[in-house]
Formats: sequence, C-alpha cells, structure tokens
Amino acid sequence: MPFYVSPEQIMKDKADYARKGIARGRSAVVLQYDGGILFVADNMSRTLHKISELYDRVAFAAVGRYNEFENLRLAGVRFADMHGYTYDRSDVTGQMLANAYAQTLGAVFTESNKPWEVEIVVGEVGDTPDTDQIYRITFDGSVVDEHDFLAMGGSAERVTAALRERYVKNASLTEALQVAVHGLAHENGERRELQATSLEVAVLERSRPHRKFRRIQGDRLVRMLEQANAAVEETAPQTPDDGGATDGV
Repeated sequence: MPFYVSPEQIMKDKADYARKGIARGRSAVVLQYDGGILFVADNMSRTLHKISELYDRVAFAAVGRYNEFENLRLAGVRFADMHGYTYDRSDVTGQMLANAYAQTLGAVFTESNKPWEVEIVVGEVGDTPDTDQIYRITFDGSVVDEHDFLAMGGSAERVTAALRERYVKNASLTEALQVAVHGLAHENGERRELQATSLEVAVLERSRPHRKFRRIQGDRLVRMLEQANAAVEETAPQTPDDGGATDGV
C-alpha cells in the first residue's frame, strides 16, 4: 500500500541522519591567532588527514565520513589549481572554494537519498587578522562566515563552550594551541589528557612567503604542548596544599 511522506519530513530525516553520522567522530577546531589561522583535529591516524592545504593561502578541515570529505578535498584542490592556472594564483580565494563546496553539498542533500555525513571549514589567511576568512559549510550546503574560533563534529557544543572560556583575540600560536587542546579535552563531557600523537595540527601562517600552509608535528608539536602546559601551571591559582601563600601567613 503506497504511503505519503511530506517533503518537510524527508528533509528532516536526511538532516537527522547526517547530524548523527557527523557526531560519531571526534571534533576539530579552528582558531585565529596573531600570526594567522590554527587548525587542530583530534585524530589518531598519521596518514588519514582531517586538515589539508587547498592552495597558497587556503586550507581545509573536515569531520565526518572520511571517504566523502576526501572527495571534497580532492575536488577543491583540482578546482583551485585549474582556476589559478587559467587566471591568476591571487584569484583563488576561500570564498570561491566555499561557494563551490556549498553548491556540491546542497545538490547532494537535495537530490540524493543519502546526504553526505560531513562538515567542513575553508580558511583563508589575509594580510591582517581583520582580512582572514573562515567559512563553515554544513552537510546541506549552508555557509556560515565565522570569526575568532569554531568547533565542529563530535560533541561540538561542549568543545565550543570550553573554547569560549579561554579564547583571547590575537593570542600567540602557543597560547592558541593551548586553548584548542583545552577545548578538545572536553569532548563528550569528559576531561581527557591529549598527547601530541593524537593531535593533527596545522597553520596558515601570515608571514610565510608564497604557500602559507604548514603542518606542526613531531618534536616541535611536543615542545609547543609542553610550553602550553607550563604556561597553564604558572597561571593556575595556588592552594594551601600546593605550598602557596595563605591568609595570616
């Protein structure tokens, strides 16, 4: 017996399906710092990246189903290469790539029975912090122009709340990394201890000539995390048990 399902219900079911798929993975965060844009993902894999370069000043971060956002990454790289070759490298912008991704994801969400379980960010570093561009593109093709910081995937709301506690504009790279790790440590409402081996970190560095994208890994990432942790301990309030000053002493 045939039955009728309203278009509104079909779209709602697709959106619920995509959200549940995205929430099953770990989070990724993107923050502006004084020298550019920082990307940090909770990622145990050393070969399957959630963060990648798209073009000279543009990078990409994604959460969700790997094979689906990898297809988007490859399509973005080819699109940027072709546009830069046909016109000029400076004509390739984050906004242009965000619009292309929005059209693709919007078409898939509307026309396909199964939406893609992905959420992505396209970041472009500018000559000054005010000209940085960060675009979040959701599974249905919606585009949001973001500022300062954002979290996506996993328990994004909890991670965002933790980022909001400590984020400061124009912080140094080490300070921004400490804020990002603080946010990711609150995944699923449980405080976790994150190590360098479980983090994927990259930056779009404003002062870097030509290609701005750079990964931070290995010994350098370990040193930066140690510096960030040391800064937190120095600023932590002392208690009587810690040997700090007490009233009447």
